[in-house]
Amino acid sequence: MARKPPAESWESFTERQIREAQEAGEFDALEGAGRPLTDLDEPYDEFWWVKRKLRREQLSFVPDAISIRREAEALLERLARIPTEQEARALLLDLNARIARTNAATVTGPPTTLAPLDVEDALRRFWRERRASPERTP
Repeated sequence: MARKPPAESWESFTERQIREAQEAGEFDALEGAGRPLTDLDEPYDEFWWVKRKLRREQLSFVPDAISIRREAEALLERLARIPTEQEARALLLDLNARIARTNAATVTGPPTTLAPLDVEDALRRFWRERRASPERTP
């Protein structure tokens, strides 16, 4: 990028750079060229740029309280497929540590209402009993 010469005004300097870029064709293939501006008729949202970035990069944001609840449900659902009780116990203990961190650190968003899981009860209900169940297919 060129530096503004001391004798040239900011307006002249900026206008010259725009003109030179136009002449060089640097504006010819811009994304969205020739299309109407999106969301122009929508009410103003100060987080429009965050939402657009999340949509563009196919990302999602879920508050910690909801995310940890989803993690707990997913782990309990797949617990019977964990090969050993030792691995299942380690996953439950790790989840409990993350639940405790979330409960201690979450100050915004929905409240965290998930208590650490009873590891022995979870192992009995979601690992031992489901693995012993005859209708369960590995």
